[in-house]
Amino acid sequence: MDDLLTQVEPMIPALRRYARGLIRDREAADDIVQDCLERVVTNWTHRRDANARSWVFAILHNLAVNKIRQDVRRAGIVTIDEMPEATATVDASQDDTLFGQDVLAAIERLPPDYRSILLLVAVEDLSYAETATVLDVPVGTVMSRLSRAREQLRLILESKPTSAKPVGPFIRRIK
Repeated sequence: MDDLLTQVEPMIPALRRYARGLIRDREAADDIVQDCLERVVTNWTHRRDANARSWVFAILHNLAVNKIRQDVRRAGIVTIDEMPEATATVDASQDDTLFGQDVLAAIERLPPDYRSILLLVAVEDLSYAETATVLDVPVGTVMSRLSRAREQLRLILESKPTSAKPVGPFIRRIK
C-alpha cells in the first residue's frame, strides 16, 4: 500500500490538469480523476509496470474519452428544469399518435429476446455492455440481436396490415 501512495499521490495534480484539459469542465474532470483513482486502487496489483505513471494516465484518458463520447451522444438532452414550458406541452398530431401505436404493436410482435434487447438499448438507454450484463449474454450477441430486432421492426412497420378492411362505401341491395 505504501508503494501505491508514493507513486500515485504525487500524480494527482497532473491527473487533474490533464482531465481538465480534456474535459474542460472542472467538476466533471474532478469526478473523472476520482473514478480513475478508484480504479487504480482497485486494480493496483494487476498493473504490469513498476512505474505506474503511464498506466494511471491511460486509465484517466480512457475514462475521459468515454465521458466525452457520452456527452456527445447526449448533447440534445435537456433537463426538465431547463426546458421552456411552451415546448414541454405539445399535443401530438393524430398521425404521430397512430404511428406510436403502430410502433408499440410492432414491438409486441417481436420475439421476447429481440424485444428485451431493443427495449434495454433504445428505451432504457443502456450500453451494449450493460445490456449484455443484464441479459447474461456476450456483447456480440447483443449487437447481432439488436440489429435483427431493428430490421424485423422495420419490416413489420413497412408491411401492410393483413387484416385491413377495404376502404370505401359499401353498397347494399335491398328488395
